[in-house]
Amino acid sequence: MQQLKYERILIKLSGEALMGSSQNMFDPSTTSSILSQIKSVTELGVEVGIVIGGGNIFRGIKADELGLQRANADYMGMLATLMNGIALKDFLSNINVKTKIYSALNVSNIIKGYNRDSMLSRLTDGNVIIFVGGTGNPFFTTDSGAALRAIEMNANILIKATKVDGVYDKDPVKYNDAVKYNTLTFDDAISKNLKVMDISAFDLCKEHKMNIQVCNIFQPKTLENIVLGIEATNTGTYIHY
Repeated sequence: MQQLKYERILIKLSGEALMGSSQNMFDPSTTSSILSQIKSVTELGVEVGIVIGGGNIFRGIKADELGLQRANADYMGMLATLMNGIALKDFLSNINVKTKIYSALNVSNIIKGYNRDSMLSRLTDGNVIIFVGGTGNPFFTTDSGAALRAIEMNANILIKATKVDGVYDKDPVKYNDAVKYNTLTFDDAISKNLKVMDISAFDLCKEHKMNIQVCNIFQPKTLENIVLGIEATNTGTYIHY
């Protein structure tokens, strides 16, 4: 058994990540790659929680353009995370990974309502825990939901799984001279107004000393390298208190 740096992790996974480079709600090859990484770390003995976004189905940020009230748009986004969570549960079950899904919204005839004691019991029994519905409240992003759940499950690290290999001083897609940060403090990330997570999530993580690893989930063995503490180019940016 390899020595683990992190024995319990929370992965913040965007809905867009499930699309890959396609225009479909789910891209089979991309989804399969992500799921295999999750399975590989569970086989190492890591306890895993996942907060899933809903951007592949609906993005509340477009609410004004659509003529929607912000609160209603946020609820629609939360419902999109429920759809992704149900799909993710089946995807993981299909590769023999035990899962349990909890919703911050009351949809008890579909998904069990969130209960921390129940969640911790299922987690220690070897289930991958899928959290949906964000915080259950409008005006909060799934980043804030990820920060909250990471703290509640006593995770060792919050992993923000993205399509880039860390945090840059500006958009590396648009600017060739963008500079990557290997490490950042929360104060630096907030003062530099870096957009990798929203300020509420940063503040919550800072207050509870929940460090964040930003990584490129599309690179092979990213999650494995992080939990084993292996230094690699794809392990991204470490944000700490």
